Amino acid sequence: MSTPHLHAVRGEILHFIADPASAGEAAFEHFADGLLLLRDGHVAELGPAPELLARLPAELPLTDHRGKLILPGFVDTHIHYAQTDIIASHGEQLLAWLEKYTFPAEARFADPAHARGVADFFCDELLRNGTTTALAFATVHAASVDALFEAALARRMRMITGKVLMDRHCPDFLRDTAAGGDAESKALIERWHGRDRLQYAVTPRFAATSTPEQMRLAGRLYAEHPGLYLQSHVAENQGEVAWVAGLYPEARSYLDVYDRFGQLGMRSVYAHCIWLDDTDRRRMAETGAAISFCPTSNLFLGSGLFDLGRARELGLRVGLGTDVGAGTSFSMLQTLNEAYKVLQLKGQKLSAASAFHLATLGGAHSLYLDERVGNFLPGKEADFVVLDPAATPLLARRMACAQTLDERLFVLMMLGDDRTVAATYVMGEAAWVRALTPARAA
Repeated sequence: MSTPHLHAVRGEILHFIADPASAGEAAFEHFADGLLLLRDGHVAELGPAPELLARLPAELPLTDHRGKLILPGFVDTHIHYAQTDIIASHGEQLLAWLEKYTFPAEARFADPAHARGVADFFCDELLRNGTTTALAFATVHAASVDALFEAALARRMRMITGKVLMDRHCPDFLRDTAAGGDAESKALIERWHGRDRLQYAVTPRFAATSTPEQMRLAGRLYAEHPGLYLQSHVAENQGEVAWVAGLYPEARSYLDVYDRFGQLGMRSVYAHCIWLDDTDRRRMAETGAAISFCPTSNLFLGSGLFDLGRARELGLRVGLGTDVGAGTSFSMLQTLNEAYKVLQLKGQKLSAASAFHLATLGGAHSLYLDERVGNFLPGKEADFVVLDPAATPLLARRMACAQTLDERLFVLMMLGDDRTVAATYVMGEAAWVRALTPARAA
């Protein structure tokens, strides 16, 4: 029997055990000088550093991050790895964006070497931004799924992805068939689902690009394999909503299309959900389906403003998605910045505590992963991010004026970005560490 690997990490520590929107200050634990005790890549104990250190062996390996804030790793609930190279592409709304930028970019993933190169960059960029868990779209090419799973496996990241299903209303070079897409998905599930920290998501792009037969098979696949995810898009753009209504006139709503094909349930995640009514929202809540709130891309594509307040009132699971490449940053801090502004336009307030819950435990809850990641309760996988409150001159100066934890968190989400991430840990091991510049080192 091997000896357990013990390691301690010291710094200011914050994590959530409930949603601040309902539980208030009882929702989180904060240690100004805290210690995380890690055993074999999992959290063994959390508490005040002086108290824990007094009873731990003096020779215990310890990483000192005092002066920095340690949070659970960020959870990105909607992102397109194949759109990495078209981030910041000018001038279109959703449907034109797909035709002009997305489909040509995704065609390149027929080349496995290209897919591997993008997948490696993509995973490194997530880690550089403090994201340790992601639900990601690949392309229609099975090799694109293999490439992303291989890159995530090498980094021990928690990754959920799947082959895009798309058998109509798309270019011939990206079109699969209902039967072919189903067979390829089954082979990928067999190869990857449940391997280390990897899980598979059945991935119909959206209702407009799949025939009824492909939608039926996707729903069957989702139902037949335990623990599978299903990811898609719904009600992002008004033109898209009208298009789907014409394609499926028998459905009550856009969301109802997915429901009719058995695609709502636990571990089904729908990006955007802007143009839903309360009947749709209640149906999502009762089936356990989740929403990915993607504020950056919703603003960039001019799609609309998500109603987080109503989703909360009706008890929906909601996570946060960067939605790269229509989203313009891999940074969850910058995504929270945009979320705050979207909700201001909706007449709603997003507190800093609620925001960071959304990016950590809230995201994990929306993915049914909150028993594994999202906070620092004993037994959880030790994924965490270390944030530097003095990462930029402006951030340092503004922090010097901050009076409370809530104010400091708000400053971090409004002024922070990838430069704020000092280190990212996966399963207790440093997966990315920011190198000091000569000026900072001095």
